[in-house]
Amino acid sequence: MTPVLPAIQLLPLAGAVPAWRAEVDAPRWRAGCEAAAGAGGRLAALWASDERDRGQGFCVRALLVLYEGLVCLELHLADATQTYPDLSDLFACATRMQRAAHDLVGVIPQGNSDRRKWLRHGAWPEGVFPLHRDFALASSFAPGDDHYPFVRVEGEGVHEIPVGPVHAGTIEPGHFRFSIVGEKVLRLEERLGYKHKGIEKRFESMTLEDGARLAGRVSGDSTVAYAWAYAMALEGMAGVRPSARALHLRALLLERERVANHLGDLGYLGNDCALTFGFTQFWRMKEDVLRSNARAFGHRYLMDRVVPGGVACDVDSASAQAMIAEALRLKDELRTLRSIYYNHAGLQDRCITTGRLLPLTAARLGIVGLAARASGHAIDARVHPGFAPYDELQPRIASHRNGDVAARIVVRFEEAFESLRLQRLILEHLPQGALRTPVGEAAEGAFGIGWIEGWRGEVLVALEAGRGGRVRRCHPHDPSWQNWPALEHAVIGNIVPDFPLINKSFNLSYAGADL
Repeated sequence: MTPVLPAIQLLPLAGAVPAWRAEVDAPRWRAGCEAAAGAGGRLAALWASDERDRGQGFCVRALLVLYEGLVCLELHLADATQTYPDLSDLFACATRMQRAAHDLVGVIPQGNSDRRKWLRHGAWPEGVFPLHRDFALASSFAPGDDHYPFVRVEGEGVHEIPVGPVHAGTIEPGHFRFSIVGEKVLRLEERLGYKHKGIEKRFESMTLEDGARLAGRVSGDSTVAYAWAYAMALEGMAGVRPSARALHLRALLLERERVANHLGDLGYLGNDCALTFGFTQFWRMKEDVLRSNARAFGHRYLMDRVVPGGVACDVDSASAQAMIAEALRLKDELRTLRSIYYNHAGLQDRCITTGRLLPLTAARLGIVGLAARASGHAIDARVHPGFAPYDELQPRIASHRNGDVAARIVVRFEEAFESLRLQRLILEHLPQGALRTPVGEAAEGAFGIGWIEGWRGEVLVALEAGRGGRVRRCHPHDPSWQNWPALEHAVIGNIVPDFPLINKSFNLSYAGADL
């Protein structure tokens, strides 16, 4: 079924999920997004590219998630204007994406949206745009002025607390500016982008095959999700479909990535509530999973195991039986720990009603993934029609309505149980087939979309082929783009000491939103 958008001709894209593409003018760009928002659709991503070498100025793309599938709207802008209709009033999550598109390409939204810089700190000067085609990858600049106009909250008894950007431990940098009265948070403003890596620019110097390795390194704790999304985009462009065995092995790897991260987060959440026992037990279990990954697949975090055309690993009978036994053991241990977590008075006091994000707010912000499911929105890319092999596996969606830290803990437990069930199902019924199907060279200008439900939420890769089998443009998109603003809302009215707990209950990616 083709989505109905006003006066827009949609052209189908080949790939693993239903998707369409359309070139539009400014009125249809706006009208199409209005129709999508009115039908309950969501904005998955917004990005821009420099098309001046083709004589087409600049291009802004918006990827919409509708009931029928994905729709990518493309709006070409003349060199002289570089402006396009603002979408932030339709999709709140568009604001930071539009700011990033300006920092990287120079395109400007028309309207009242926030126009402060986002990714541009002091690494490159105003008026320089790293994703222009004529920007040299090796360019460097003297550190510039990094003044950032945080929003000021004023009034009797109002104070500011700056936290970061450098934090204890090994987490990446991010600045959190709290406006408080006493210990109660009135407002939180985040600033990210401190470790801009130039990933999107780096893609432009790579072949389509080599780009797969970089995609798996966008956010290290989601390497399987990103690698699969990139492979899905490339396979759609080349008209290749991996074998049933390869797809089931990809799902196995993805569910192992999901379980490992949920175990680690459940441990950290216990630790933030002074339940050290929970931290040690969950991290013992996570370490067991990572060591099993290394034994069965040759890498603890499963990097480079998903490749274009299939997978770079297989499962023998002994490894399959070992992972089935591991899944059964982890299920029993999870049940015991769930009982402890659900009945621990200290955890209940710290987690119930803390960091609450109501379903209506979650919908207005357009949040995705685990955080959305904990706030009453049962969305999961794995259950989208026709998405193999999950159309056979039939995953059960875990959800909750309370939207607090406790709800996000509940969803993590339920998703871990479901991932363990799916792993057993895959290993007990693993089909035959080739591990890897050759992927031919994609034609210049070919365009593909990959869309995978990672453990945080929807991971997107939009890929365009250039000449000679090279990457012309690759835009990887992390679910944290949608969910970081939700954290600012979830902390309002809570006390400052609860921020680390609320933050960990979302556990968003700094790296994924800092390309």
